[in-house]
Amino acid sequence: MKLIVGLGNIGKEYENTNHNAGFMVLIAVAKELGISFNKRGCEADYAEYKTPNEKFIFAMPRTYMNESGRAVKSLTQKFGIKIEDVLVVVDDIDQASGEIRIRKSGSAGTHNGLKSIIAETNSTNFARLRLGIGKQNEHQDLANYVLSRMKMTDSQKQGLQKAADAVKAYVLGESIDSLMTKFNGKSENNGTHK
Repeated sequence: MKLIVGLGNIGKEYENTNHNAGFMVLIAVAKELGISFNKRGCEADYAEYKTPNEKFIFAMPRTYMNESGRAVKSLTQKFGIKIEDVLVVVDDIDQASGEIRIRKSGSAGTHNGLKSIIAETNSTNFARLRLGIGKQNEHQDLANYVLSRMKMTDSQKQGLQKAADAVKAYVLGESIDSLMTKFNGKSENNGTHK
């Protein structure tokens, strides 16, 4: 069994904000797979999806971003999921708008949601898919930027779709290594770049 978690903040006032990119990706994937987040528990809204080979839990924590780890820890315990079988979908201020980067493990960087997951699970050994939301204006407050509405530029729309495609490929059996090769650093205009 595997857990796919999209990070964000609950509530109408946070819908479609930069910080809710994780929620937005999971909602898009759920729509394409024909599932809904109709279960609630472990401080999260979640959905279950089965393929012939695997069962997946898709979850959106209801803890608000900075406490996301509580929901992740609770879900892994409830369903007996190893931390290595968790994929977290999250926004990334340090990547260009619409770019995605997938990693098997690593630090939280500046992201409070990832920091919370690492603190609660005592592990960095979970995969993460980061969706770039672009660097903020150097004079703009970081908190204000991540909580502002996402500008749905072509690059951002493509990034959201690309992230959803990567999650679907994972559900359909592709490994994290395969996703990293396929999706990291891809640009619609000029192929791969650093």
